[in-house]
Amino acid sequence: MVSQNPVFKTERGIANGTGVPKLSYALDSVRVYQFEVHFDSVPEGVLDGQTPNGLTLAAKQVSPIQFGVDSYPVNRVNDKIFYPGKPGPEEVTITFDNTLAKESDAHASMWRWFQRSYNPTTGFMSSDSDGASIAGTPGIKAAKMGIALLRGNLDIVKSIDLYGVFPKTWKSSEFNYGTNEFHTLEVVFSFDYMDTARYEVS
Repeated sequence: MVSQNPVFKTERGIANGTGVPKLSYALDSVRVYQFEVHFDSVPEGVLDGQTPNGLTLAAKQVSPIQFGVDSYPVNRVNDKIFYPGKPGPEEVTITFDNTLAKESDAHASMWRWFQRSYNPTTGFMSSDSDGASIAGTPGIKAAKMGIALLRGNLDIVKSIDLYGVFPKTWKSSEFNYGTNEFHTLEVVFSFDYMDTARYEVS
């Protein structure tokens, strides 16, 4: 049975007869601009020669995050039934917009990380700084990339965690005197699998 006093009506102070409306936070949604991007255990050397550590960069945009399964049909006489098949993630594109501050130097850190996949100056693929092959080792992938969704008071309410992350494409935005926008950097990431977590906020 449907409640006689829905949440929206109760939160606005109408159900108790006061008639004084107030802003409803119980039905509030997370804004698309309230997020942070964190990298855990990035490969050694990405942070300007430092040991593996966490990395937080200013991000302007994160493309939709998708993980799905293919479906395959099973034919039985006149019926066609579908079952879940091969799983797989989609690539994620992140646009970074803070490229000046040293502690959030996306250009340099993302380029050093991309060089682990392929270094154009040496021609090595999946190699470290001295050219030694480290294919298949943790020196290429970050343990986790987390997109944290924030409440209005900046508490983390939920996160989307991607595991086994590495940069696939490094793309600088165009240079144009005719615009009045910040310079950005687009990096396409591949990942192995994902999970979501919700945080209880007191």
